[in-house]
Amino acid sequence: MAASYQEGTPAVPGGKRQQFGSRFLSDPARVFHHNAWDNVEWSEEQAAAAEKKVRENSTQRVCQEKQVDYEINAHKYWNNFYKIHENGFFKDRHWLFTEFPELAPSQNQNHSADLHTENHWSEVPGCRRSEDGPDLIIDQHKSSSNSLGQKTQTLPVEENVTQKLGHLEMCADEFPGSSATYRILEVGCGVGNTVFPILQTNNDPGLFVYCCDFSSAAIELVQTNSAYDPSRCFAFVHDLCDEDKSYPLPSNSLDVIILIFVLSAIVPDKMQKALNRLSRLLKPGGMMLLRDYGRYDMAQLRFKKGQCLSENFYVRGDGTRVYFFTQDELDTLFTTAGLEKVQNLVDRRLQVNRGKQLTMSRVWIQCKYRKPLPSSTGS
Repeated sequence: MAASYQEGTPAVPGGKRQQFGSRFLSDPARVFHHNAWDNVEWSEEQAAAAEKKVRENSTQRVCQEKQVDYEINAHKYWNNFYKIHENGFFKDRHWLFTEFPELAPSQNQNHSADLHTENHWSEVPGCRRSEDGPDLIIDQHKSSSNSLGQKTQTLPVEENVTQKLGHLEMCADEFPGSSATYRILEVGCGVGNTVFPILQTNNDPGLFVYCCDFSSAAIELVQTNSAYDPSRCFAFVHDLCDEDKSYPLPSNSLDVIILIFVLSAIVPDKMQKALNRLSRLLKPGGMMLLRDYGRYDMAQLRFKKGQCLSENFYVRGDGTRVYFFTQDELDTLFTTAGLEKVQNLVDRRLQVNRGKQLTMSRVWIQCKYRKPLPSSTGS
C-alpha cells in the first residue's frame, strides 16, 4: 500500500536473516552502526509525544463527500498507483520465510503429510462454493528495485478472470489447484512480491498458490511476469469487502492465508466480515498470517491535519488509505472470526539512515492465528 516501509533485516553468518527481536540497542552511542534495531523501548516522553501528534492530526477530518469517493473509487486509486509504479516500488519479501516458517518447503511437506494421513477432514469438499471476500493491498512508500521480470504479452485480465470464475463457481470440484496437497492464498498480492519468492523458494510439487488483489492493474503485472506459472499459481481480481462475490475455491481448502499490510487498507467497519469470510476458507488447523501497521508507527505520525478519515484511519496523498492497529484490536478481529491465537507480537523497530544520521521509529504487528481442529471428544 503506500507509506514508507523499509525492511531493515539484520543478517547472521551465512547470510540468513534473523527473526525480528534479535538485534538490541544496548549502547545509544552505537545507534548508527546498523540499519535497524529491534524491540526498542520507547521512553515516556516519546510515547506522550506520539499520542499528542495523533490527537493533533486527527482534529480535522476529511469531509463526508470525499470519504465516500475514497471508498467507492478505491480500486481506481490503487490502479493508478500500480500504473505509475508498476513493479518497481516494493522489494521482494524474502524475509517471509524467517518470520513465517509455515511458508517454507519443509514445513509445507511435513504439514501436508500430517493433515492427509491423520485428518481426513482436511480433504477438499467437492462441488461446494466458498464464501467471498477479499482484498486490497500491501505495504508502504519506498522506491526500490525488485527481481520481477516482465513478459511482453499482456492479458485481458478482467475478462479472463471473470470468465474463469464463472466456470469455477459452477464446478467447484474442478477449481485451480484442486489436486494440490498444500494451498496458500495471499490476499492483496500487489505485483507478486510475496508470491514469487514463495514459488521460487518452495519447490514442493504439492504446493499451489492463489493470489488476489483489488487492483486489476496489479493482477495484470502478476500474470505477465516471467515467473508466473499457471500450473502452480492462480492470480485473480477480488475485492476483500465484496460480500456478493465468492472466492474461486471452496471452504475448508486452504492451509495458509497471508495478509501483509492489507487489512489496514480497508474501512475498519468492514474488517470483521472480511476476516470471517477468509476464515471459512481455511482447513481446520490452517493458519492466517498477518503483518501490518501498529499504532503510533512513524507513518501515522507524519500525517497532516485534514488527512484523517476516522480514528486511526487516514488517506494518503494518492487516495489510498491506511489504518493503524493495536494488538487487542487484531486479537478481537481474529478470535471473533473463530481463530485461536498462536502469535501476536509488536515489532518496535528503530530504522536508521546512516548516511543522513536519521532515526525512524517503526511499529508493526505480526500475528499468527489458527483455525481450531475438530473436537476429539464427545459423541
